[in-house]
Amino acid sequence: MERILVVDDEVDCRTVLAMYLESQGYRVECANSGVEALSIFENAPPDLVISDVMMPEMDGFEFCRRLRTTRLGQLVPFIFLSGQGEIESKVEGHAIGADDYLVKPFQSEEILAKVKAQLERSHRIHAEIVRLLQTSTAWAPEPKVVAVLPHPAPLPLTPAEERVFWEVIQGYTNKQISDRLFISPRTVQAHLGSIFSKLQLENRAQLVKFALERGYKAPKT
Repeated sequence: MERILVVDDEVDCRTVLAMYLESQGYRVECANSGVEALSIFENAPPDLVISDVMMPEMDGFEFCRRLRTTRLGQLVPFIFLSGQGEIESKVEGHAIGADDYLVKPFQSEEILAKVKAQLERSHRIHAEIVRLLQTSTAWAPEPKVVAVLPHPAPLPLTPAEERVFWEVIQGYTNKQISDRLFISPRTVQAHLGSIFSKLQLENRAQLVKFALERGYKAPKT
């Protein structure tokens, strides 16, 4: 299940948004400032961030600016959701690294469309990174001494989860997996949540790293 971090010092706003996103199948964590959000991100990076701008301790702009300087925060989709609708605020938000900027009040359908679009874009970037990693591995020169590695341990997954696992490490998005396996996107997301839980991982990037480090390679078709 994809995780979204909602950052807003207004309790009602973040609660309503969190409840709506959870009803759409996302797992949501909340923070009331940029300081708290950074702490959450460091412990368990989410798949997407939605942040207010005006907040105590650390505002949204500074939070985004600091996040973009970290290794894990460079590519995470970031959406500002703010009552500040001036063009100067929008320009600054995009300049420091935000992917989108919505003005309060907003329509739930609009924020959902933005979230889906940014996650899909993130998955495409992730897929390209996987492709490049696989390409670089394929073209790597053969070492003079080849170590004999043991076969990877069996995955503690159900057959359905294992099929999704192989699709993810090949770089396919949730929509593509849904089409390829003839299951609904919600089912794909449910299997992913179970996979992350069983393998003690947080997101797709960690899953690909897990597969590469342990020698799991997608079966040839």
